[in-house]
Amino acid sequence: MSEIITLENAHLQMRVDPQGGRVLSLFSRTFQRPVLYEAAEPGALFPMLPLANRVAENRFWLQGREVILPQSPADAQFFLHGDGWLKRWQVVAQSADGCELQIESQHDCGFDYQARLRYTLTENALQAELHLTHRGERPMLYGLGFHPWFPFSSGTRAQFSASGYWPEGEDHLPREWQPILPPAADFSQPQSGCDEWLNVCYSGWNGQARLLDDVMCITLLAQTPWLMLFRMSGQPFLCLEPQSHPVNAHRQPGQPGLLMLQKGESARFAMTIMATSAA
Repeated sequence: MSEIITLENAHLQMRVDPQGGRVLSLFSRTFQRPVLYEAAEPGALFPMLPLANRVAENRFWLQGREVILPQSPADAQFFLHGDGWLKRWQVVAQSADGCELQIESQHDCGFDYQARLRYTLTENALQAELHLTHRGERPMLYGLGFHPWFPFSSGTRAQFSASGYWPEGEDHLPREWQPILPPAADFSQPQSGCDEWLNVCYSGWNGQARLLDDVMCITLLAQTPWLMLFRMSGQPFLCLEPQSHPVNAHRQPGQPGLLMLQKGESARFAMTIMATSAA
C-alpha cells in the first residue's frame, strides 16, 4: 500500500498516491467543493507518458524500423497512455504544498527514460509538470500529457475553442479530421453538451478551458494545441486531457507533436488547474 501524500495551502487541499503518480483528490477550501472528480479510476488525475492515448495496431514506423509497443496490463490492445500511470513513483522531495516524484522505465521497443513529476499548490492553483529524459542509445519518439477528471453535472458548462476535431472510430481510434464541430461537440460557447458518450481529440485548442457552475469556475491551462475530451452517459464527470500530440500521432503524416529525443535530451509538459469564483 502506497503512502498517501497530503498537500495543502489556504485555498486547496490534495492527496497524491505515488502508485501511478496519481492525484486522488483536489478540494477547494474556498468554495468547499471538489475541483477534481474523486471517484475516478485509476485516480482523479494521472500522468500520461511516454505517450498519450492509443496507437493503431500498437505499432508504428520510425526511421525505417517497425516499433512494436509493449503490451499493457491495463488494455488488451494498446499501450494505453503509456506506463507512467501504472508504475510506482519514488518520492524524491516533499513540502507542505508540493512534492516531486521520479520513475525509470525501459522497454525493448526503444523507450528508455527517467521522468520526474512535480505537483505544486500555488494559491488557488495546482501546477503539474512532467520532465522526461531519454537514456537509450537509439533515438526515440516521446509524447506527454495529463488525464484529469472533473465533476460535471447537468448544471455545469464547459467552454473552450478549437479549429476542428477527430471523430471517434473503431477501437476508440480517430477517424478523419473534421473542420466543422457538431453542436454536441462544440464548446466555443459555454454549454453542458449532451448526456452521451463522447471521446474525441480537438486540434487548434488555444490552451485554455473552463468548467462553470453557479459557484465555481475551474480553469485548465496548458501550452499545447491538442485537447482530448471524454465523457460517459449518466456519469457525473468530464475529462479534459491536454496532450503534447493528437491521438494516433505515431501513425499520422509527420507524427505531429511527438518529440524525437537523442540520448540525454529531455521533454517537458506542464498544466495548471485553477479554482476561482464563477461570478
